[in-house]
Amino acid sequence: MRALDWPQIEDELNQYGCAVVPRLLNPAQCAALAARYDDASRFRSKVVMQRHGFGQGEYQYWAHPLPEAVAALREQLYGPLAAIANRWQASMGLETRFPSSHADFLARCHAAGQTRPTPLLLRYRAGDYNCLHQNLYGEHVFPLQLAVLLSRPQDDFTGGEFVLTEQRPRMQSRVEVVPLAQGDAVIFPVAQRPVNGTRGSYRVNMRHGVSRLRSGMRHTLGIIFHDAS
Repeated sequence: MRALDWPQIEDELNQYGCAVVPRLLNPAQCAALAARYDDASRFRSKVVMQRHGFGQGEYQYWAHPLPEAVAALREQLYGPLAAIANRWQASMGLETRFPSSHADFLARCHAAGQTRPTPLLLRYRAGDYNCLHQNLYGEHVFPLQLAVLLSRPQDDFTGGEFVLTEQRPRMQSRVEVVPLAQGDAVIFPVAQRPVNGTRGSYRVNMRHGVSRLRSGMRHTLGIIFHDAS
């Protein structure tokens, strides 16, 4: 993986609540991951969203061993994100700190019974959408995650924009729509982030989702750094 501009990423996260990393995966990597969706042996479980009131569409959680590209992203991105997460924790007055090694953080998850892998592959068809939500799977939650668009906007699908909402205390919610090209990743908070106010930092609640797909098919890779109970 190429070197990323982490100061720029952190600045965008602090300003907007999300940061886009262009071309994190190349087209061949995107196509190879999307093609695995129909191989049930690679996944531990499948969720049909409308059965649970999550929206429309479906997704599958990868099983161990994770695909090499997925495992590499999880391992290589965790360290710089942990440094950002720790600064956020301090800013929000939270005591929990995250180790610099993803293996050490997973050991913490596993000791608490969170042993199931959480990276996932999502598939949307025309009319599908994902309701606003948070990916909380147990006691130990890493506060940042990312989604990588594997399909080509306008060629493979239309619509289906990635959406973030920021619920600010005693204020109306703010919405961020994030345009992505194939291979682009968006890094965003799992549940909350700090925002600077006139009296110091305060916490805002974050949710994310995907707007209605107008046509075609859209695949997305989701990377979550904590495992599930």
